[in-house]
Amino acid sequence: MIVGMALERIIDPENRDTGEERFDLALRPKTISECIGQEKLLEKIMIALTAARQRSEPMEHTLLYGPPGLGKTTIAHVIANEMRTTLRTSSGPALTRPGDLMGILTNLQKGDVLFIDEIHRLPAAVEEFIYPAMEDFRVDFTVDSGMHAKTINIPLQPFTLIGATTRAGLITAPMRARFGIQHHLEFWSEKHLIECIRRSATMLNVEYDEDSLAMIACCSRGTPRIANRLLRRVRDYTQVHGDGRITKKTAAQALKIEEIDDSGLDNLDRAYLRTIINTYGGGPAGIEAVAATLGEERDTLEDMVEPFLLQQGLVARTRQGRVATEAAYQHLGVKYQPRPLRSPVEPDQETLF
Repeated sequence: MIVGMALERIIDPENRDTGEERFDLALRPKTISECIGQEKLLEKIMIALTAARQRSEPMEHTLLYGPPGLGKTTIAHVIANEMRTTLRTSSGPALTRPGDLMGILTNLQKGDVLFIDEIHRLPAAVEEFIYPAMEDFRVDFTVDSGMHAKTINIPLQPFTLIGATTRAGLITAPMRARFGIQHHLEFWSEKHLIECIRRSATMLNVEYDEDSLAMIACCSRGTPRIANRLLRRVRDYTQVHGDGRITKKTAAQALKIEEIDDSGLDNLDRAYLRTIINTYGGGPAGIEAVAATLGEERDTLEDMVEPFLLQQGLVARTRQGRVATEAAYQHLGVKYQPRPLRSPVEPDQETLF
């Protein structure tokens, strides 16, 4: 059983606590010129920013979507810094009623940036309340109720709304249509991850070898947040068991303690693959059966384990269930045995008459 393993995963791309958030904030770039990766996206944002500054207008409302840990919040901070305005942050789950958003909107100054994380989780009432704010920079606020109810029209200063989400498909069509700019963030290349780790190590005053940066980047799943997290763990190990300089050897030893292999898979990933291969003969295996065998919730496997394994081609989804690919066998060092093709079922001759 692997019960509770998912709660402690160092390679979880989600932001896990306020301490890590403060650490990431200290390492975030302040301007577009300091940003790494996502060149095409940053070029489009730079054009929109420059045009807005030349017109002395706020930048258009922007929707950023993609897997967690790729820099959506960082881009929101960069846009606010480039526009020389204030960034106000909130999240979809925190805005439960229109009144929660009212105070934020009325305090915005001209050109300010409002960043709403996980915007797909806005309640319907709050979402409808924000429509006129995005379109006409005004809100209609209802006071009292019943026969004494009245609506007050409150003008707002022109502002920029930046929405971020990991599930763009859950955003309603009316909300999506109100964003003039929509960008998808992609996983980072190993080259860009090395640049990110090098920049973070320099800011942390950590000495390093180039080979060690490449090793950390290979295990970072294309996600800069994971790269910075692994860098912290390697730095701590080197400080305790070495001379403070990160080498390929100390990086390998630190990652071994964290049980992360060269491809960025941890114990839960490997247990998932072994379950399909050893228990279910390579598949197909239903996700409910795999979850029960591992002692994990189905949602945990679908949201935290399978996306990376599917991306790496280690698992395939079929109508019958999950199937381990030949690459999964090779990764675990298990001899690959192709699954026999199913022959069509011949009808029983005696039942034809």
